Amino acid sequence: MARIVFVDPKGVSHEVQGAIGATVMDTAVKNGVPGIVAECGGFLSCASCHVYVDDAWIDRVGRPEDADDPTEAEILDDAMAECQPGSRLSCQVVITEELDGLLVRVSPEQF
Repeated sequence: MARIVFVDPKGVSHEVQGAIGATVMDTAVKNGVPGIVAECGGFLSCASCHVYVDDAWIDRVGRPEDADDPTEAEILDDAMAECQPGSRLSCQVVITEELDGLLVRVSPEQF
């Protein structure tokens, strides 16, 4: 298990435990984290699980443009929320032991 901390737009922290191999989105949904809507269920066809990865974590998490499939970056460009350097679709972030303590902020447009 890995600890994931979600900070909602009101500044409230939601600390949850996620299984190694699960996605950050699945973990948020299973734990009722507000603002992670996950309309498409993790099929990379919406941006309703948009989060901002804290700067201290971005190198461990990776960036959308590092993936072989450019779809995530394209979806983020069209998202309601402003795309920032730490923007990720939480359905594309797989929890590993290295991500224990991961800090992400929920996009305000989803809250």
